[in-house]
Amino acid sequence: MKIITYGTFDLIHVGHIHLLRRAKGMGGHLTVGISTDEFNQEKRKQAYHSFEHRKLILESIRYVDFVIPEYSWEQKVADIQKYNIDIFVMGDDWKGKFDYLQDYCDVVYLPRTNGISSTTIKQNVFRKNPYEL
Repeated sequence: MKIITYGTFDLIHVGHIHLLRRAKGMGGHLTVGISTDEFNQEKRKQAYHSFEHRKLILESIRYVDFVIPEYSWEQKVADIQKYNIDIFVMGDDWKGKFDYLQDYCDVVYLPRTNGISSTTIKQNVFRKNPYEL
C-alpha cells in the first residue's frame, strides 16, 4: 500500500510525528508532499524554515520514504496517479475538504494531537514572557 499526505511541516512537533507514524502504519510506503515557499506565499502562510530545510528534516524522519514538492492545491490528483497512491491521509481539521479524491484512492482523516499546533508554538515563542502558557 502507498500512502500520501501533504503539509507545510514547519516547526516539526510531536503532532506531525504522530501523523506521519500513523500514516506510515497504514501501508508500506509514505510519500509526503510539502508546500514550496512560493505556494506558502500564495496561501498567505509564512514558514520559519525554507522549503529545502523542511524537505531535509522530513527526509530524516524514519516514517517518511519520499518527499515531493507541493506547488498547488490542484496537483493532488496528478500526484495520486503518478505515484500509484492507495490512501490519502490528512489531519481531521481538513475533514471533508478532500473527499473528491475518493474517486482516485481511499481518503482518511486522522485525529489531531490535542493541544499542539505550529500556530500555538509560534504564539508561545513570541509572547513577552515565554514562561506564561
